[in-house]
Amino acid sequence: MEAIEPSRAVLLVVHMQYDIADARGAFGGFFSEEAERNRTVAKVDDLLGTVREAGMHVVYPVIAFENDYSDLVPNVPLLAMVGQFGAAVKGTRQTEVLEELKPQEGELVLLHTRTSPFQDTPLDRLLRARGIDTVIVCGIATNASVEDAARYAGNLGYRTIIASDACSASSLAAHEASLQSLALFGEVADTAQIAAALADGAE
Repeated sequence: MEAIEPSRAVLLVVHMQYDIADARGAFGGFFSEEAERNRTVAKVDDLLGTVREAGMHVVYPVIAFENDYSDLVPNVPLLAMVGQFGAAVKGTRQTEVLEELKPQEGELVLLHTRTSPFQDTPLDRLLRARGIDTVIVCGIATNASVEDAARYAGNLGYRTIIASDACSASSLAAHEASLQSLALFGEVADTAQIAAALADGAE
């Protein structure tokens, strides 16, 4: 794997919020069992430690809506489920990042309403203003917003890396199928490979 220059890279920690990544959340029944088997939260935490030590940027995309869902466009079945479940309301615990992965000072929590955090947000502009050309993606779910974020980043021209062991889906099969597709749109690498590439880039 080619070196990653830390100052020109960002880690997107996708949807590690209580309503999605916690077993008690509205979508916890879909994702928690596989996340627990994979130790996704612990692996994301390890990756955060690695990128912070390297001096990388970190952004936390969080899906969040007004309490009347006036900003929800339910054309996508996954988004329609948000309204049906009464999920992801701004200003509630549903949209807080898990305590174990709490953002540090200076790290951005980006609220968004579509499956990709790049859609209808200033994310691309903010990254370019910081000279970022590499996007690393982790989180839940691999075959949903992680994949959508990675594909979008690739289409915008970023070097795109999917942290294969720091994301999970509703099943291992869904996760692995998504990674197979994502290998056509970016680089699929585990956290150890990413750490080594960051070390190479810092030399």
